[in-house]
Amino acid sequence: MNPHSDATPVGAGPHDDERQGAAGPVRRRAPAPWALAGLSLSMLLSSLGTSIANVGLPTLARAFEASFQQVQWIVLAYLLAITTLVVGAGRLGDLFGRRRLLLGGVGLFTVASALCAAAPALWWLIAARAVQGLGAAVMMALTMAFVGETVPKERTGRAMGLLGTMSAVGTALGPSLGGALIAGLGWRSMFLVNVPLGVLTLVLAHRFLPADRRREPGAAAGRRGFDRVGTLLLAATLGAYALAMTIERGRFGAPGLALLLAAAVGAGLFVRVEARAAAPLVRLTTLRDPVLGAGLAMSALVSTVMMATLVVGPFYLARTLGLDEAPVGLVLSVGPLVAALTGVPAGRGADRFGTRRTTLVGLAAMAAGCALLVLLPTALGVWGYVLPLAVVTSGYALFQTANNTAVMADVRPDRRGVVSGLLNLSRNLGLVTGASVMGAVFAFASAAGDVATASPGATATGMRTTFAVAAVAICLALALAWRLAPSRVSPPRARPDPKDRP
Repeated sequence: MNPHSDATPVGAGPHDDERQGAAGPVRRRAPAPWALAGLSLSMLLSSLGTSIANVGLPTLARAFEASFQQVQWIVLAYLLAITTLVVGAGRLGDLFGRRRLLLGGVGLFTVASALCAAAPALWWLIAARAVQGLGAAVMMALTMAFVGETVPKERTGRAMGLLGTMSAVGTALGPSLGGALIAGLGWRSMFLVNVPLGVLTLVLAHRFLPADRRREPGAAAGRRGFDRVGTLLLAATLGAYALAMTIERGRFGAPGLALLLAAAVGAGLFVRVEARAAAPLVRLTTLRDPVLGAGLAMSALVSTVMMATLVVGPFYLARTLGLDEAPVGLVLSVGPLVAALTGVPAGRGADRFGTRRTTLVGLAAMAAGCALLVLLPTALGVWGYVLPLAVVTSGYALFQTANNTAVMADVRPDRRGVVSGLLNLSRNLGLVTGASVMGAVFAFASAAGDVATASPGATATGMRTTFAVAAVAICLALALAWRLAPSRVSPPRARPDPKDRP
């Protein structure tokens, strides 16, 4: 049975008319690009929210007369909200309607952005950022889940590539846009810019996304069976882990170790609760599926490596190569820019050649780029860093598009939200882990008490060691991808006949 056969056609809104034909109700179909435009803006906004505040932390510390340790919670509150709630948000979308919940998430994100801009005190701003993260968790969890209902199956890879491109654009645009807005209009404009974009996203999503399916009478039991205990346990576990990985930046003292212990206990309780729940948040048996299990593991490994470019890059460029702040910013923007330019072609490659081949090519490119960062001499200067970085990030775009497509390809419609949430969770956990673990590896290999004052040679040694560890992580991901049987991943897509396109 085709999992998409009962999907509402693209663009059907809750108030669209139905015309009765000989074969049953016929719904009007709106152009798929408009639906994808709404999903793309949703992905852009949630990614922009992740990166735009970082550049403003020094300004916010002065504005609120606060320490760096205090203002970093502006970033942590957003990250923690997404990490802890993204899976639960996906499940709620599956149960109560993805369109309805996505509209609520975009609306919440937009209102919270206005509250951030109006913040009279630091506690207000941190609380508003947490609410903004809640909206972003809904947006991240449900955006990919809509792909199966808005585009034909043979074009899934291209749609995933577009969403990956918008995620990369949001990440790359955040620091530069935030810096320009702060310089020209003040720090409040850094949050206020989300409001008109959020309103536009709401309009497009309301008008063009497919309406939620009408549920059978028995569906009410599923709603009442929402796994509240499992959701709370997972949120607490992920929150403890994310805090352990971020508040001490890889230096695990008593608080960090206590949080890690709490996360381990929470994980054990979560597994026990899910095994006994009548309607579990995460069906543990589904994680045994080789495509889903390997896809989540590879996503976490690859995201850990990508964070290394953001953790190590600034210190290497500034301390070893002697670049000032502006050139460092330009060099760091190369990675997201390459990922953005590669996203859509990566989607076409996944549709044409199959997800397994595209995944292997992407991971091989990442491994090669990491090896180049280890082996190329410092004498090559900026080009010795930029070119390998471009290879790593182009490989990342190929991997991410193919992996997301493979994982989401044959998911039942009533589970797309939670699986999309798991994908985003694996990515976020990788980023959180990378910020801590890769930062600790860099500091240890540099053999300096403070990497900000380390010698050029020590920083270069730390960079090479960090990317040697990154290369090992990518090789582990390659081994996982190689073990996947070709029959369990999507084959190359046949080119559709133009007359069959919606």
